[in-house]
Amino acid sequence: MPGFMPGPVHSSNHKPKIQLNEQQRAAVQYTAGPLLVVAGAGSGKTRVIIEKIVHLVQNRGLPPERIAAITFTNKAAKEMRERLGKRLGANPAGAVAVSTFHALGWRILREHHDLLGYRPGISILDEQDSLNVVRDLLPGGTPPERVRLARAQVSRWKNLALAAGDVPKTHTSEGASEGEASVWRLYRRYEDHLRDLNGVDFDDLILQPLRVLQQEEPRLRWQQQLRYLLVDEYQDSNETQYRMLRLLAGDEGRFTAVGDDDQSIYGWRGAQPENLQQLQRDYPKLHIIKLEQNYRSCNTVLKAANALIANNPRAVEKNLWSGLHEGEAIRVIPCADDKDEAAMIAAEILHREYTSKARWGDFAVLYRGNHQSRVLEQALREQRIPYHLSGGTSFFERTEVKDLMCYLRLAVNPDDNTAFMRVVNTPRRDLGTQSRAAIARHAGQHHLSLFEAAVAAECRAALPARSADSLARFCDLLIATGDRGERSDPVEAVQDLVEAIGYEAWLREQSDNPPAAERRIENARELVAWLGRLRDDNPGMGLTDLLGRLSLLTSLDADDDPGQQVRLMTLHGSKGLEFPHVFLAGVEEDLLPHRNSMDEGAEAEERRLMYVGITRARETLTLSFARHRRRYGEAISCEPSRFLEELPKDLLDWRGADADKDEARTKERAAANLSRLKELFG
Repeated sequence: MPGFMPGPVHSSNHKPKIQLNEQQRAAVQYTAGPLLVVAGAGSGKTRVIIEKIVHLVQNRGLPPERIAAITFTNKAAKEMRERLGKRLGANPAGAVAVSTFHALGWRILREHHDLLGYRPGISILDEQDSLNVVRDLLPGGTPPERVRLARAQVSRWKNLALAAGDVPKTHTSEGASEGEASVWRLYRRYEDHLRDLNGVDFDDLILQPLRVLQQEEPRLRWQQQLRYLLVDEYQDSNETQYRMLRLLAGDEGRFTAVGDDDQSIYGWRGAQPENLQQLQRDYPKLHIIKLEQNYRSCNTVLKAANALIANNPRAVEKNLWSGLHEGEAIRVIPCADDKDEAAMIAAEILHREYTSKARWGDFAVLYRGNHQSRVLEQALREQRIPYHLSGGTSFFERTEVKDLMCYLRLAVNPDDNTAFMRVVNTPRRDLGTQSRAAIARHAGQHHLSLFEAAVAAECRAALPARSADSLARFCDLLIATGDRGERSDPVEAVQDLVEAIGYEAWLREQSDNPPAAERRIENARELVAWLGRLRDDNPGMGLTDLLGRLSLLTSLDADDDPGQQVRLMTLHGSKGLEFPHVFLAGVEEDLLPHRNSMDEGAEAEERRLMYVGITRARETLTLSFARHRRRYGEAISCEPSRFLEELPKDLLDWRGADADKDEARTKERAAANLSRLKELFG
C-alpha cells in the first residue's frame, strides 16, 4: 500500500500459518489498492479478514492500532477479537480497533462532539426512547402504528444521510402529500428536541460522525489514525455507512471490503446491496477477488442455491462449489395444514436423531415470520424434543421491564440521563416536550445532570405550575425510593414506587387489548418478584447492589447459549449460522416470498432470503409447505412458493411422487420409533 507501510517485518514467534486456498491467499496478500472480496456463503470470509490483519502487522509492518476491522454485530466483533488474539497474541490483537459500525461512530462522535454543538455526556436513546419522543411530538391520541411509521420514515432519511434540512423537496410541503410533509416537519422538531436533550438515537451514531468527517481537520486526523480498514458484510451497509467509510478510507482506498450481494436481506433496515456496484464506480482501480469454494455444505445444497439465486440480478457473478460429498436429495414435503407440517418436522427430527445418532443441536427449523413458531413449539413439546426459540423478545427488552429498570437506575444513580428521559413522563405527568426541553437547557447551561436540574428551584420556576408540581413529586418519589432501598426493605420500596406512579393502571389505559395489557402487568410484577428472590438469596443487600445483580442477569440473558437444543429461528436470524440438518417451513406464496415484500417490489430480496436459508444446511435440507394455514383465526388456502419451481427438479425428492418409496419410509420411521420407545421404557 502506498504511503503508510515501512516494509516487511518478520517475527520469530509467529503462530503456525493457517492453510488458505488460492483465492483466500490472494485476498490476504493484496495491498496494492482498494479490494473487494466477493465471499460466497461458507467460503471462509472471517478467516480471510483475520489472516489479512496478521499479514498487515507481521509482514507489512503496519502497527495494530492503525487497523480497524468493522462488523455489523457485537457477536461478530467478539468472535473476531477472540480469533485474532489466538493468531497475534493478546497485546497486538487488543490494539486493533475491532468494532461495529455504531461503536466506531460513537467513538468519533464522543471525541468531536463540540464540532457539532453537543455538550459532554451525550445520551443515546434506544428504539423505545426514540418512539416515545416521536409519540410526544405528534398530536395526542395518534395511533401507535402511525407513531411507528413516522419513526421508521425518519430512520430511512437518516440512513440515506439526509438530515432534516437535507430532505428533498419531494418530501416537503412543496411537492408531497400532506402526510409526507407532516413527517418531514416532525423530523425537524425531532432533531431539535434531541439537540435540547443533548441526545442521539441509534441512526445518529452513523449520521453525526459522517458530519464530523465531512470537515477536513477531523477527517485527516482519522485517516491518519486508521491507515487500513477491513469491512465485513459490506452488502448490508446503508448510504450513510457507505459515505462514512469512503471518507475514512480516503482517495487511496486503503481498505478490504468483504461482501456478498446474494446474502443482502436487510433492505427494510436501509441496506443497499447496490453499494458493491457503487464501490466499483467510486474506485475505478478496485481489485475484485471471488471466494467460491464453500467449506460448509454438500454439493446438492450448493447446486440448488446457485440455481435459485441465478434468477436475481447480481453485482458479481459467482458459482459456489464444494470439495465435500454430493449429499442427499433435498426433500420437499407438502402438508395438509400448519399443524400437520409441525408434526411432520417433529417426527422427522426424532427419526433422524435416532437413526443417525445426531444431537438435538444439529437441527434447525427456519421460517419467514415469528408467528410460525407457535405451532412448531407445540409439536416439539408434545414429542419432548428440547428446543431453543431464537429472536424472541428478551424479558429484559420488554417495554414495561425497561421502564421499571430505568426508574430503579435513576433511584440509585440520579446522573443517569438516559433513564431520566425515558421515565420522566412515563406514565404521563404533565411534563410534555417543552417542559422536558426546558429541563435539558437548564442542565446544559449549568453543567448539571437532568435530575439535578429537575430538583433546582430555578428550573422549576420556569415551568408551568402543574408541570413544576408533577416534577417535584417525581423527584421526591425517586429520592425516597433510593433512600428506602438502601436503609430498609428494597423490594417494598420498589413495590410502593410502582403503586405510586400508577403504572399498572396506566398499562391498562394505554392498551386496546386487555389480555396484552395483563401480560405486560405480569411482566412488571415478575421483575419485582425477581428482585425479591435476589434479596432472599442475599439478605441485607441494598437496592444498588440488587440492581447490579439484576443487570448482570440482563447481560447473561442477552448471551443465552442454546446448547444442545433444536433451534427455532427466522430466516433473518439464521444468517451467519450453519447446521447439519435444516428444515425450512412455510415455503408458500405470500409467506416466502412474503406478500408485503412483493407489494413493495422486493422479490429479489425474498429470493435472497430463501438462498440464505438453503445455504445454512450442511448435510440435509427439507422444504415444506402447507395447503391450508390458519391466519387470524381462519384457515386459508396456500400455494407452493414460486421459488420451488426455480430449483432443479433432479435435486428434489417430493413426498407423494413415489408411493412405494413413501410406504418404505413410513415403515422405517415406525420401526425406528418403536425401537426408541423400547429404549425409553424397556
